[in-house]
Amino acid sequence: MPIKIPEGLPAAGILEKENIFTMSEQRALTQDIRPLRIAVLNLMPTKITTETQLIRLLSNTPLQLELTLIKLESHIPKNTSMEHMEVFYKNYSDVINEKFDGFIITGAPVENLEYSEVTYWDELCSIFEWAKTHVYSTLHICWAAQAGLYYRFGIPKYPLKQKLFGVFEHELVEPYHPLLRGFDAVFKAPHSRHTEVREEDVLKEPRLKILSKSEEAGLYIIADEDCRCFYVMGHAEYDSDTLKKEYFRDIDRQLPIALPQNYFRHNDSTTEPPNMWRSHATLLFSNWLNYFVYQKTPYDISAIS
Repeated sequence: MPIKIPEGLPAAGILEKENIFTMSEQRALTQDIRPLRIAVLNLMPTKITTETQLIRLLSNTPLQLELTLIKLESHIPKNTSMEHMEVFYKNYSDVINEKFDGFIITGAPVENLEYSEVTYWDELCSIFEWAKTHVYSTLHICWAAQAGLYYRFGIPKYPLKQKLFGVFEHELVEPYHPLLRGFDAVFKAPHSRHTEVREEDVLKEPRLKILSKSEEAGLYIIADEDCRCFYVMGHAEYDSDTLKKEYFRDIDRQLPIALPQNYFRHNDSTTEPPNMWRSHATLLFSNWLNYFVYQKTPYDISAIS
């Protein structure tokens, strides 16, 4: 699929080597088609890596997409250059009057803080509220999923005794839901988090439906009643070596960290871990784009409400 990305974005060169087709703005203007407008609020510290991971997954359908990267004004990232942020990202205030077919909010390394302690919580709440009327379908990932459930439904998060870290098996609770079309009955996905949302709290909310869960990792995918919002507790977008990098990062910092579960071959951290979730990740993003963005959003994007 041709995905239109900002000119010069570092992800373009990486994806070109993988034979993933991206499109410049000039090329996109020659096509007589309305592209789906997809916004990404990237809260991850390794922003270039996350951009590449998401574009890789978004590019796997025949739809044309136009990508807009959004940054917070109340938070200055420490691990990405200001030049990169200024060139490729727009402030939330810059797009507040725009509408988007789809919206992705990534995870963030702030799980151990109470929501009110997060420095950009007020701005994020404004974005959650804005998305209700300016976005057709929103995909929340990891901490953003927990934060979205708390903001919209008051569902709390709880600290885990130890970090949930590794690749875990999941089962389908709603096997015929369009978001899960093509999924195996049992599939794997990575998790990396210190907190959880509990099933009993979600079951008390009639406007929510659990689509998938794991015996080891707990809830995985939750949908609201209109399928306008999806909450994914894991990191389907992760590369093969993302958990490996997190593991050795914490080892280098002398932080307490266990070996990622079900990840390295024979639990040997010197080996290259195999990617056991790529097909599920591709289906997750493709199904979201097809069934809940492309087929549902109005052709006249201004009609989104």
